[in-house]
Order: sequence, then structure tokens, then C-alpha cells
Amino acid sequence: MRILKTKLRSTSIQCYLCLLLNSHFLTEAGIPVFIFSCVSAGLPKTEANWQHVASDLRRIEMLIQSIHIDATLYTESDVRPSCKITAMKCFLLELCVISEETDNMHIRDTVQNLIILANSSLSSNGTITESGCKECEELEEKNVKEFLRSFTHIVQMFINTS
Repeated sequence: MRILKTKLRSTSIQCYLCLLLNSHFLTEAGIPVFIFSCVSAGLPKTEANWQHVASDLRRIEMLIQSIHIDATLYTESDVRPSCKITAMKCFLLELCVISEETDNMHIRDTVQNLIILANSSLSSNGTITESGCKECEELEEKNVKEFLRSFTHIVQMFINTS
């Protein structure tokens, strides 16, 4: 599983500080390492790659073929580029339904990983508000296969713009 470590940088600075304070590393050679570790802790975190999200989505599609999930999900069939963040948030909310409708732990784990990766990438868009977009409940309800097909399409939109 590729679950994104969102607090990696803060953990690395703690390791450097521990090493620095618990050893005789505070010499002329140790000071640049300490300064570099402080600077690197302030750098932006690496975002999830939409390719990994697409990979997890393909895995979910494969796993679902072997079981029957009788659910209809709110699905945006025709996503406008100006509404792709809103649509992605709806897809992620609806993806949780798939996880709840199955006892298959592989599907649940993959869904959880996909949600973490996608939310991490969306967090860089932060508080962007898109106007004129449909609310999740206003979308058409479709079966799981149609939902996953549309979800794949929107992930491709994110891949093509990154």
C-alpha cells in the first residue's frame, strides 16, 4: 500500500534534533546539517501523484469485477474543467459508499488509500471555490461501473493539467 506520509518533514527534523542533542555532533560539520534540516522542514511537502490515484482506481475496478455491489452513486458524467475540484470531492465522498457496501478488505484498503492520496493532492488547491457547479446530491445516480468510469475520466483531467 502506498499511503502518503503527510508529516514526513516534521518527523525528519525531530530525528535530526535528537541526533544533534544526543551526540557530540555539534561541531563545525554538524552545524550545516542542523541548518539544512531546519530549512528542509519548511519546504512544501511533496504532493500525491495523480498517477497513483489512477492506479488505485484501476485496482478497485478489477477487484469489483469479482463481487456484486448493488448501489447507485451520485455521478458527474460531464465534468466541466471549471468544476473539477468540486466534482472530485463528490466522487471521493461517494467512493466511501463502495467501501461500506463490501466486506472485501482489499477494496476497503485501496479505497482508503485512494482517498488519502486524492485529498492530499486536492489540499494544494485549498480554499478554491468554484461557482456554478452542481452539488453532489444534484448529480445523476448511476451504478458502480458507470461511477468508476466517470471517476477515471476526472482523474485523467487532473493528470493532464499537472
